[in-house]
Amino acid sequence: MASGSSSAVVAPTSGKRLLEWMLPASLVTALLVVWQIAATLLEVPRWLLPSPTDIAVAMISSADLLARHGLITLEEVVVGFAIAFVVGIALALAIAFSRTLERAIYPFVIASQTIPVIAIAPILLIWFGYGLLPKVIVVALTCFFPIVVNMVDGLRSVDPELVSLMRTLGSSRWQIFAKAQFPSSLPSLFSGTKVAIAVSVIGAVIGEWVGSSAGLGYFMVRSASQFQTARVFAAIVVLSVMGVALFAIAALSERCLLPWYHDERRNRAAR
Repeated sequence: MASGSSSAVVAPTSGKRLLEWMLPASLVTALLVVWQIAATLLEVPRWLLPSPTDIAVAMISSADLLARHGLITLEEVVVGFAIAFVVGIALALAIAFSRTLERAIYPFVIASQTIPVIAIAPILLIWFGYGLLPKVIVVALTCFFPIVVNMVDGLRSVDPELVSLMRTLGSSRWQIFAKAQFPSSLPSLFSGTKVAIAVSVIGAVIGEWVGSSAGLGYFMVRSASQFQTARVFAAIVVLSVMGVALFAIAALSERCLLPWYHDERRNRAAR
């Protein structure tokens, strides 16, 4: 009986997941078909709006260039995100544990997001040249804010009754942090991480647009200047795949490192 009941539960769950994947896939397929038909029937010039098949051909013919420039962009994203992750956590800890540091640091953290990155990139170009460093800094500036804000909120979301109980039992401030505050902040930290890793690709491309000699942003600018619009769309596809893949890695890491959190969410949803 137990085995039959388990099978009955698994089957609907698998069917639901398959349906969840089929609906967006069907929508994307339908949009591509409409796009292809419209571009063909209306005879839209390829330099103005290439069809999906034109973009696919461009991706195949420029595969080596896309791979070479894509690896450079990926390097900028990974290094910049890693710096933002470490600095973001350090700033969040400082803000959460010291009112003085919060008053000193938090206004600058917020102010950093009021200045468009596209305005900062040329200054970095003047200071550091056309190499990897200015793009890494742009990525880090793009990424660190959601990490800081979500980590601070997570550290402050710990159950006050739990903290009071631990103090009553003689726990030190470090023990309260290690066993209560930090674990409770991890879901928020991963929420900020997923946002940051998704927008990191945007930061890298902006840095490359302003000034670079390699990368997908540079590839797009060169292709656009030559009216090779299909190659521009091909680069956009690669950037989208890169962003989705990085987001998926962050989400998978969250599931592996926080199984208790997802079990709790699953149990709440089942009630």
